[in-house]
Amino acid sequence: MTYPNCPQCQSEFTYHDGVQLVCPECGHEWQENEIAKQEEGLVVKDANGALLQDGDTVVLIKDLKVKGSSQVIKQGTKVKGIRLQEGDHNISCKIDGSGMNLKSEFVKKA
Repeated sequence: MTYPNCPQCQSEFTYHDGVQLVCPECGHEWQENEIAKQEEGLVVKDANGALLQDGDTVVLIKDLKVKGSSQVIKQGTKVKGIRLQEGDHNISCKIDGSGMNLKSEFVKKA
């Protein structure tokens, strides 16, 4: 069976380790379904470079002020069931029942 080339270094020597695909040359690891999402054109990564997908749970890595109010969302807040979208604020979610848009650079995958 042939596996796709590594998305980081384009190495052809990738292999499947039972859970994910691995590149022995650069050490990059990824899920097979990540390639399909990248081919669709919407690639969203968290602050650590992990690929985000619809439905993921993320954690805020810094306090964020809510635009138009005095409310602050605290670092460490867990956000479940995110939706990815195009644009600068590329994560759509609900926090405390309110719809919000976040930048992926301020979250990490939980």
